[in-house]
Amino acid sequence: MKKNSVPLIMAAMLLAVLPTAVSAHPKMASGTITVIAKGLNNPRGLAIAADGSIYVAEAGSGGKGPCVKGESGPTCFGLTGAIARIHQGKVSRIVTGLPSVAGSNGSESSGPFDLTVAADGSMNLTIQGVDRATPQSFGKAGALLQHLVRVEVGGTPHAIANLYSYETVNNPDGREINSDPCALVTQGTREIVADAAANDLLAVDATGNVSTLAVLPSRIVMGPGGKQIPMETVPDALAVGPDGAYYVGELTGFPFPVGGARIYRVQPGNKPTVYATGFTNIISLAFGPDHSLYVLEIFKGGLGKVDPKKPASTLGAVIRLAPDGTRTTIADRGLVAPTGLAVSATGEIYVSNFGVFSGAGEVVRITP
Repeated sequence: MKKNSVPLIMAAMLLAVLPTAVSAHPKMASGTITVIAKGLNNPRGLAIAADGSIYVAEAGSGGKGPCVKGESGPTCFGLTGAIARIHQGKVSRIVTGLPSVAGSNGSESSGPFDLTVAADGSMNLTIQGVDRATPQSFGKAGALLQHLVRVEVGGTPHAIANLYSYETVNNPDGREINSDPCALVTQGTREIVADAAANDLLAVDATGNVSTLAVLPSRIVMGPGGKQIPMETVPDALAVGPDGAYYVGELTGFPFPVGGARIYRVQPGNKPTVYATGFTNIISLAFGPDHSLYVLEIFKGGLGKVDPKKPASTLGAVIRLAPDGTRTTIADRGLVAPTGLAVSATGEIYVSNFGVFSGAGEVVRITP
């Protein structure tokens, strides 16, 4: 079954977590956290443009409908998704009116998840879907859900590829039909998409043709009561390595084992191989200028252990995996449900913080 979409998993644990629970940004052993943007609605993926501007995909806060049944009540559609730009200390929403589906308080938000920015300022972005729903569930306005979308400079968003349709026709992993396009990178003339619910890595060419690069495998893990159960990968994080290969991080599905998330190396034409193990609930990946791989964990203590009465259980972490395999925790305290990661050419680290909260989202800069 494929009910492990990213919004569904996060919503199951976070509805009662207050963003003020751990709001300080303390000095850490390896650096400091500085807020550079606040007041964002469910900020997710980040992209750094050539001029140093930071672009943020905001999943939005839903709207008045149409609505479908969610895990905790109705989740309703609205055009509250956006792309924000942080430039020279100023934050502005440069694209608004993007599809968003969320609960009445902005929770369970699905919408813009990740983006890339071209040299000419045009952008491509993934827009998530909703479990047990299709783009048609929300009428004409919801047509861009579960799509790869392009926004030209000064233009309106338009679909490049319907990833839900591709999943429906091809279903590469042979499981339940579901699509939740998440991480996105540009390589040459192609956009590469990690589809978390479909458990695959897709390529979209310049004409919108979609092809499967890899299917990420499920595996057997220990479940509740000591019973072995299958766990899906839920690939939601993606980066291109210095070697040109794709590195894919898994959020993992139920039972969300602590230390159970892997990073796969994907070389097109070959089966995915395990590059690194021992992470927990990976949500984003990025390579730094020193060729280290930076790994963002949304909950370092595990999704299954998130407790609103225990603020420390909502903390994430940034971990640096050096080329020689050395691991260093760069930041953890002060990162509350972080969802997006980018590393500049000079090694500065940017993270979407409070990434599953409407109106309380931030972007922070971490100085190692």
